[in-house]
Amino acid sequence: MKKTDIQYLFRRFRLPWVNRNYKDSTFKLFFNDKKALLELYNAINETDYRDPEELIINTLDNAIFLGMVNDLSFIIDTTLNIYEHQSTKCPNMPLRALFYSSKLYSQIVDEKHLYSSTIHSIPEPHFVVFYNGVDELPETSIYKLSDMYARCSVEPDLELKVHVVNINLGKNQKLVESCKKLHGYSVYVAKIREYSATMSTADAVANAIDYCIKHDILREFFLKERKAITMVSLFEYDQAGHMELIKEEALEEGKKQGIEQGIDIRTEQMQKLFGILAKEKRMDEIQKACSDSKYLEQLFEEYNIKA
Repeated sequence: MKKTDIQYLFRRFRLPWVNRNYKDSTFKLFFNDKKALLELYNAINETDYRDPEELIINTLDNAIFLGMVNDLSFIIDTTLNIYEHQSTKCPNMPLRALFYSSKLYSQIVDEKHLYSSTIHSIPEPHFVVFYNGVDELPETSIYKLSDMYARCSVEPDLELKVHVVNINLGKNQKLVESCKKLHGYSVYVAKIREYSATMSTADAVANAIDYCIKHDILREFFLKERKAITMVSLFEYDQAGHMELIKEEALEEGKKQGIEQGIDIRTEQMQKLFGILAKEKRMDEIQKACSDSKYLEQLFEEYNIKA
């Protein structure tokens, strides 16, 4: 199995121990505290809120719903803000955001209020996607739910807009530079891409972290969270093309029942192996297995984990 296959499977199946310990995504690691999230909110809205305790975090349990695992959801000043990071174009985001916000509203509104004769106030929703993929996108753009309708009237009864903000280095500079962690994140991702052109993903991640520390870009943050950032970056980086690689492997192995069976079999093997290693606290060996397919196969043999 190729290294990129392993990384894809981590993202696709969200092994439980990974979610508990490594917080789903690098972007979320950068903004997993109220102070950083408030700074991001102020940058987006050109506001000057200063008390992080004004934020009410209301992310869904485990932050997993309809694939929106990277979201940052919170209420401030009667607005419901749903932020997500994307590294690929996703014009279907409005529908996902509709489902996601509906789920959130069902959590924050008591059902009995739905049948009241008086109007019940709810926070106004705002949806923002922070994009830093390799495909060219303008600095700002909007995805509309109405664009997804097979047939749309001039003024559709239901509309939802998702604002897409390009945070690649050099884009939206005023916005990015007004938020210290957003700027640091953009630099970090840019350096990974630069280094990965001439070295492995693992080395690119390590060198990108070293670069940020050396140049005093979120130095204390990278020093403190180095291990978590490294692990999550390895799992999520370079997702594009992973499914094709897995499909090729499944075909090569001759899975007569189709590609999905091949994926499921490999996933089951990895779940068993990493579950065992996590219980034994052999985290370094898990990381090594992510970048060394031969070592992964050795571990399968060691624990007698067969397809």
